[in-house]
Formats: sequence, structure tokens, C-alpha cells
Amino acid sequence: MRTVVVGASSGLGRCIAVGLGKRGATVALLARRKERLADAAREAGPEALPVVCDVTDEASVSSALAQAAHELGGIDALVYATGIGPLARLADVDAAMWRTLFDTNVIGASLVTAAVLPHLMASGGSAAYLSSTSASITPPWPGLGAYTVSKAALNKLVEAWRAEHPSVGFTQVTVGDCAGGEGDSTTEFSAGWDPELAAEMAPIWIARQYMYGSLLKVEELVSVLDTVLRCGPSANIPTVTVVPRPPA
Repeated sequence: MRTVVVGASSGLGRCIAVGLGKRGATVALLARRKERLADAAREAGPEALPVVCDVTDEASVSSALAQAAHELGGIDALVYATGIGPLARLADVDAAMWRTLFDTNVIGASLVTAAVLPHLMASGGSAAYLSSTSASITPPWPGLGAYTVSKAALNKLVEAWRAEHPSVGFTQVTVGDCAGGEGDSTTEFSAGWDPELAAEMAPIWIARQYMYGSLLKVEELVSVLDTVLRCGPSANIPTVTVVPRPPA
């Protein structure tokens, strides 16, 4: 399975790329940070390919996907794991932050999809996009409202691509709390959060049972993605949810 993982230099994206590589996929790892990509590619297998890509730059996306398709000899699967989630009250989210969120979480996903689409159509392939419980299962989390809106837009984007191109398998993957792996594989989702605001919001999230205090094992997420991608479009898997079990 010739697979492109976008957002593969750290966090869940890195875990997914390395995990799929260890399960037999030939992986192209795309992200902005070249050195981290090279390290992750070494973990993902001898045929893994690091490719620098900035999803907010259309020319970078086009060039990176062309390189990946050429060196892999085609593309069978795509995982869009790139995502940012600034912690801020909606009243404090300015236009620049909104644009950054949508450039990365939504527009970048569509640019990547457009670039990879001819290859997925040729191979009868599949694409999976990491989404959030806050966009489809729970109400919006206070402090993460802007992030939730961007992920809700991503979910509709995946539906729209599926409606226009039913020969490709498009799957929304809703992911619960997951720490990722160790080192560079640890999630950076909360990096840069204001600790005082985080300390104020976390008890609200727990009281409303949006989070349980338990974490999903990243190996379970990789296993689900591997299954979804290998099933192909004929399996018709529009959505899948992977969340930690609540405490007994």
C-alpha cells in the first residue's frame, strides 16, 4: 500500500506513518520540518520517503505530491493528520487566527486532496482525515470553539469530496484523547496553550464529560486506519470513531 501521510514529522501523524510502515505500507511522510521527517522516515522503513511540504502553500503541496507519486510509483492511500488547535475564547480569536486555522485544518486538506486525487482515482484508493469528537460527538468545548468549527468544516469537506468522487474512499476519522508516542511522536496539540486558561477550561471539560481522563492507545488508531485504507472505496466507510474507553 503506497501511502502518503501528511503531518508526519511529529505527534499522531508521525505515529501513523511509522505504524503503517511497520505494517507493510510504503510510506511518503510529508510535513514542514525536514530533520524530523528524516528521523521519522528511518523508523517507518527502508523505503519510506521524507518529503517537505507546507499545506498552506499551494505550490509546495503540488510539488510534494508530485514527488511522492513519482518516487512511490503511484499512490494508494492518503492520511491527512495535520491539524492545529489554539486554546482561546471565541471573543479573543482574531482574523489572523481564524485564517491560520482554516488554512491548515481545512484549506490545506482540500489542496492535498486535489493534488492526490488523480493518483487515488487511478489506483482505486482511499483517503482518511483526522477529525475531533468536539466536531461531531460532543458539544463544542469552551476554549476550543474555533478549532471545533474548523474540524466541523473538515467533516463537511470530506463529505463533499465523497459526493463528487465516489470512486475514491473518503473517510472521516473521529479521534478521542490520544497522547501519541514518545519523543517527537508525542502530540503537540496543546503546545503553546496558555497554562492558566488550560487550567480553567480542563475542569469544565471533565465536568461535562467531554473527556474522561483516559487516553487512547495510538496503536489502536493505527490499526483502524490500516484496516480502513486497505478496504478501499468498495467498503464504503464514510466515518469511523476511535476513542478511549470511559473508566469503569
